[in-house]
Formats: sequence, structure tokens, C-alpha cells
Amino acid sequence: MSADPATTRKGLWSAAATLLATSSTLVCCALPALLVALGAGAALSALVAAAPQVVWLSEHKEALFGVCGAALVLSGAVQWQQRSAPCPVEPHLRRACMRTRAAARRLYAASVATYLVGGWFAFVQPLLA
Repeated sequence: MSADPATTRKGLWSAAATLLATSSTLVCCALPALLVALGAGAALSALVAAAPQVVWLSEHKEALFGVCGAALVLSGAVQWQQRSAPCPVEPHLRRACMRTRAAARRLYAASVATYLVGGWFAFVQPLLA
């Protein structure tokens, strides 16, 4: 049984898109907190001056985390569905298929870690200060 190459890459693309989406949680919440903690308020001011969208993301962090959380759930569902999809029988195509799955799992794990770090700085850390 041979799998469609587009199907084998589906998990990789969804994980990459989720990593991109969850990276916005770092920009919104973790990066400003890190800059302030390091005493780099001037760098934060320069960042806000160069990219004023950071302020908008911070003001709408609940919606941002909701959308990113939904993206994580959907990407996780794709990862789960693709875990046992057939790979091609040809050895070199099978290896490529398995490498793509492994890369998708790593990207998804990085997305979850990014989301959790952003969530820590957005919601937990302010409660501890």
C-alpha cells in the first residue's frame, strides 16, 4: 500500500503552522517580560516603536491564546490521525515518510512548549509578582 505524498506531509505543515501561531504568544507576553526582567526597558520601548502590533497582541492576549490553543488542538488531532497512516513501500520513500513524521512531532512539541512558556508569562507570572 502506498500513501499519497501530500497526505504524509499534512502533519508537518499543520505542526509548522501551529508553531508559527504559537510564536505570537512569545512575542506578546514572554519577550516583553524578559526584556523588563533584564532591565532592558529601552529595548522594549524600541521594540514597541518598531512594531506597535506587540501592544495590540498584549491587549488581546486572551483571544490570542484561545486561537493558538484551538490551533494546537487541531494540529494535535492531525498528528494523532497521521500516526498510523501508511508510508510507501519503497525504502527511500519510506525513510522520507518516517523523517517527515518525526519532524512533525518535533515541531508540534516545540509548539506546545512555546504555548506553555507564553502562557506562563501572560497569566501565571503576573500572579506571582
